Amino acid sequence: MSSLLRKEMQRMLFRPEGQKLQKFIEIHEATPGRHFLCVYVTKTKEVQLCVVRSQKSLYSGSNKLLNSRLEDSYLRTEVWLLQDLTLLDGRDPDVDDPCFLMHFSTVRSVTAFSCGAKYSMARALVALSDKHCGRPLTLVNYDLAYIGPSSIYLNRGDCVVLMQICFYAANLVCLSLCPVPLD
Repeated sequence: MSSLLRKEMQRMLFRPEGQKLQKFIEIHEATPGRHFLCVYVTKTKEVQLCVVRSQKSLYSGSNKLLNSRLEDSYLRTEVWLLQDLTLLDGRDPDVDDPCFLMHFSTVRSVTAFSCGAKYSMARALVALSDKHCGRPLTLVNYDLAYIGPSSIYLNRGDCVVLMQICFYAANLVCLSLCPVPLD
């Protein structure tokens, strides 16, 4: 479902302006309708964040009686530059809280639908800041184990080597049990 929504938003809102949607999450807002926090790259390789409101509107085709239907339309309500984001505050890493704060010249509170969505957005913002802004994004109150690459790949201790040997051995056993056709 989210991949269809992503394609639709890309087609209707971002592609006409030559922009590429990188990441979006659904967020809670006080105003009616569905709201999304989107991160996209512009034609000039600038990374921007925006809040998008989805609303139903009546679509009429060439034959107004037969082709009338409700269609989603998207409207950007707030826009920021990623380079202006000075701090991303997860509020409390020890509590399952989907709310986080984005510090621009003012502080914008965002409530995602889940903690997973909050961390997913943080990972995307960190990667885009490194790639397009050339600087690390400052994070506070996040469990950094969920933001950066997994430590299992970074720490090449005995346990990891033993785990990889067991994995390869299991693969070899499975392959040796597969029948080989003799033609």
